[in-house]
Amino acid sequence: MEMPNGAKIQVIKQIPYVYIDKPYWNAEKKRGEHKRNYVGKLVDDEFIPNGKYLLSIHSKSKTTTRRSQPPAAVCQRKFYGATYLLNQIGFKLGIHADLKTCFPQSYQQIESICYYLILESGQSMYRFRKWGLTHVHPFTDVLTSQRISELLGNIKETGKMEFFKRQAARRAETEYLAFDTTSISSYSELIKQAKYGKNKEGDSLPQINLGLLYGEKSKLPVYYRKLAGNTADVVIVRNLLKDISFLELEKLSFVMDRGFYSERNINELMKHHHKFLIGTRCSLKLIRQHLEKVQGEKFTDWKNYHEDIGLYAQTFSTHWDYEERKPRSGEIVTGKRRVYIHLYFNPQRCTDEQLSFTHKLTRLQAELLSNHRVPGHEKEYERYFICHETPKRGMTVTANEEAIYAKKKDFGYFALLSNSIKDPVEAIHIYRNKDLIEKSFGNLKERLDMRRMSIASEENFEGKLFIQFVALMYLSYIKKQMDEKQLFKNFTMQTLLDELDIIEQYQQTGHDSHLSEMTTKQVALYLAMDVGIPS
Repeated sequence: MEMPNGAKIQVIKQIPYVYIDKPYWNAEKKRGEHKRNYVGKLVDDEFIPNGKYLLSIHSKSKTTTRRSQPPAAVCQRKFYGATYLLNQIGFKLGIHADLKTCFPQSYQQIESICYYLILESGQSMYRFRKWGLTHVHPFTDVLTSQRISELLGNIKETGKMEFFKRQAARRAETEYLAFDTTSISSYSELIKQAKYGKNKEGDSLPQINLGLLYGEKSKLPVYYRKLAGNTADVVIVRNLLKDISFLELEKLSFVMDRGFYSERNINELMKHHHKFLIGTRCSLKLIRQHLEKVQGEKFTDWKNYHEDIGLYAQTFSTHWDYEERKPRSGEIVTGKRRVYIHLYFNPQRCTDEQLSFTHKLTRLQAELLSNHRVPGHEKEYERYFICHETPKRGMTVTANEEAIYAKKKDFGYFALLSNSIKDPVEAIHIYRNKDLIEKSFGNLKERLDMRRMSIASEENFEGKLFIQFVALMYLSYIKKQMDEKQLFKNFTMQTLLDELDIIEQYQQTGHDSHLSEMTTKQVALYLAMDVGIPS
């Protein structure tokens, strides 16, 4: 928030306080004097207003705001504060405008269901009616279960694709897009893509995989793609690049974890002239040949340590052997493309991995000596131990020191590959931001009733998935603001929304609507969310 015009600073006990100098006439002393009205303080050069000043701003806005709504036709009181916040976020991010363009007949219903999913975390759709009667929301009317089911089935692919396209145009070309997948369990036998696969939740249910593109800077979702539940991560990238061609963005930048690495995927990204930052295994030949040159004491020289990231790092510029097969002629085009290999060493990670590996070896040895072998451990027995059994001595177990050393030498090391980022510090900052993907999936599943889906039809599943994605956009914005303003020290996302949700709107027939009193805390939360204060 900007400091008020004419504000001055006074340092008291090493704290810079902000005040406004108010001249006035002292009638008793018959002279002009000055009064200091303190309005806040500076924290890290940012103006933090006090409660008295916030309330004064709010009072002024009430008196200067023009009538935006006609006098009420009915007498009622409803909760308003949280849905107002979501309205403002929708305007700010272009969600409202894009939904209105893409779904002109149903955009208000979609917005209202989004608000319900956000504010009534984990609740089923059939409870919307009760919530809708007590809250101000875009649709204004009640949505029955039957009406919601019809709405979900009528959210068409054309509208969704146009929405993705419009949202991507607002920010996708200005930042790296993180990409990752998660699994969604399904109880329904009607979802064709629900397959048994490696379930990230450990469920024994058929699943659908969901791929999500997320802005690394904006921390907002851009696009999602539904995948068959038995699809491996490594084969997804090629189809993803085909899918997003409709976004009509010439060049994109991707950040992905090492599960998506393959030579073919790298070639595909280069073919479409996309920038990328991707995690790789240290065992790859391309990485190995550089790591072995510097591994050990040479790598951990103090000159390679970067205080701001807490890691040792080195970067190597090299060439990628590019290969592309022409679709029509079948001709294979080859060449060399510049890439950057960023190598890192994390001492704490090294210690943790060594300790974990030691525990594993001790456990494996005990299983062998006691003849209580675990079927799933047979490959590790064979790799790390040499077993002999004689009539006199019985079973002898000897460690395979060569294999153990080969495993341990890479502890604490990891690698990133990029065709655009030269600086290892910049690269790791971008890669670490990718972790927001995982947290966002958690929001999707936990807050938006998505961990296990039970839905009547394929069409309804698609519709609900889209609405949940839109709801995630609102939640992602709130989380970003809470992170930046350090609000998680005093609030969870739910307690923040609850704090605002209790603000009520009163309507009396023939009169303007008005709001219940707002506390200093509530005013401060609106300002932290970077939206206007309701009036």
